[in-house]
Amino acid sequence: MPPKVSIIIPCYNEEATIRHLLDSILAQTTPREQMEVVIADGLSADSTRMMIAAFQQEHPDLSVRIVENSVRTIPSGLNLAIKSASGEMIIRLDAHSAPIPEYVARCVDALESGKGANVGGVWEIKPGAQTWVAESIAAAAAHPLGVGDAMYRLNAKAGAVDTVPFGSFRRSLIEKIGAFDETLLTNEDYEFNTRVRQSGGVVWLEPSIRSVYFARSTFGALARQYWRYGFWKWRMLACYPSTLRWRQALPPLFVAVLIGLGMLSAWFVLARIIIAVQITLYLATLIFAGLISAVKKQKSILIFGLPLAIVTMHISWGSGFLWSMATHWFTKQNG
Repeated sequence: MPPKVSIIIPCYNEEATIRHLLDSILAQTTPREQMEVVIADGLSADSTRMMIAAFQQEHPDLSVRIVENSVRTIPSGLNLAIKSASGEMIIRLDAHSAPIPEYVARCVDALESGKGANVGGVWEIKPGAQTWVAESIAAAAAHPLGVGDAMYRLNAKAGAVDTVPFGSFRRSLIEKIGAFDETLLTNEDYEFNTRVRQSGGVVWLEPSIRSVYFARSTFGALARQYWRYGFWKWRMLACYPSTLRWRQALPPLFVAVLIGLGMLSAWFVLARIIIAVQITLYLATLIFAGLISAVKKQKSILIFGLPLAIVTMHISWGSGFLWSMATHWFTKQNG
């Protein structure tokens, strides 16, 4: 009998977290014979493949397969894994994640009860390393000032939403709306869920479906991540402009105002005053948020660490968005 559930995982150089994920899948309450794991590896250059091979040897009762993702993008990996999968239900996971033991069972229950065409849960953000920088990034990734109204990272309630992390769906959904868009190197999940909703389906957030997500561990990695998010968000919005949300418009607007006022301040005193007030209020708000988080979590470093992480997220996301917008416009004008 083919497995009932196929767990698909795009992966590249994930030696730090891949074993956490595989051990979490092994600990699922769903019988192992009902699951298979398909990892689309983008030709990892670290010890990721060796760690997967060691797991396969230790646990032959859980089907774990690797497919080569030579294109080395997330959507291409997802599509390759889906093509190789044989389960009736598809559950996407991330190599930076660790689902709770009931994760697969609760995804299956939600799909079988008809709650949504694509069902997902909530994240518990944890540091990607044992450093003050990683602690600060994890706190920022779960803070309203960092993620806006993204319910899957906040105190979520069950119900229909715009998007969910990872997601689980029946194979028939791919046949209905198509696979993941391989022209989007990031935001492919949001675009996929947009097509789910446009087809009349429901994207359902179920808070009992929980997983740990390991955030980036350095400010450089965080900046690169959020630059990609901003860049590819604009490319997605070029196709689906009605999906823009207020929280997504604020970072590029903030960066654009800073750039504009910065240029004008060379000639106008008023511009210098306005930009000074803007930056002062912005930083004061972030430091206050850091102070509150430091008291709640009893970690004094968050007083400054949280603001640094949020500034990195805002500036990187906003700059990536604006650069994508500018290059997209330039390409159209010269195309």
